[in-house]
Amino acid sequence: MDLIKADLNAPHSMGTTIIGVTYNGGVVLGADSRTSTGVYVANRASDKITQLTDNVYVCRSGSAADSQIVSDYVRYFLHQHTIQLGQPATVKVAANLVRLIAYSNKNMLQTGLIVGGWDKYEGGKIYGIPLGGTIIEQPFAIGGSGSSYLYGFFDQAWKEGMTKDEAEQLVVKAVSLAIARDGASGGVVRTVIINSEGVTRNFYPGDKLPLWHEELEPQNSLLDILNSTIPEPMHI
Repeated sequence: MDLIKADLNAPHSMGTTIIGVTYNGGVVLGADSRTSTGVYVANRASDKITQLTDNVYVCRSGSAADSQIVSDYVRYFLHQHTIQLGQPATVKVAANLVRLIAYSNKNMLQTGLIVGGWDKYEGGKIYGIPLGGTIIEQPFAIGGSGSSYLYGFFDQAWKEGMTKDEAEQLVVKAVSLAIARDGASGGVVRTVIINSEGVTRNFYPGDKLPLWHEELEPQNSLLDILNSTIPEPMHI
């Protein structure tokens, strides 16, 4: 009973899979939707891709509270920055603000972030800001507990100069693969596409995601699960 209470009172953690990918013309961000409290799922449909400005978004992992407060502070500072300059902030400025807050509070924050967006100066950019506040510009970035299962997949599947559709399909496939292997990732897949034309949000329900090795198809009843056959594994 004490263990149950401890889990229910544990901090909310987005044990998470988050991804940012550049393509020829912009960026695609993607994330799962599971937020956990200890071993319990506190929210199965949370939105881990947060808007910072009209052209910049951030993917959040780690402590839900820490990542939310960092996003809120950065959004406030960028709003002031935009008013002062009279033009939207660049992706680099937004990422460095995230880095500044994460590094200045590295002994207290437990959050890893991926900042992605598009601006008229540099086009689509992805910046990874892991625990500790380092900032790394990358053609693609992956984070969260599910990322452990994806490094080899991205080494094989990512390529330079992808189209928008290819990049989004890669992100959805990668998140679904992490969901299949990582117990702290799950739910639905959300993507955000950012380019010169604006922002497009897409939603992929859990029962519409590809099944991987030994995964069971969605069922309405435990009896359906017991009577179902094991699906054929998908091949990359």
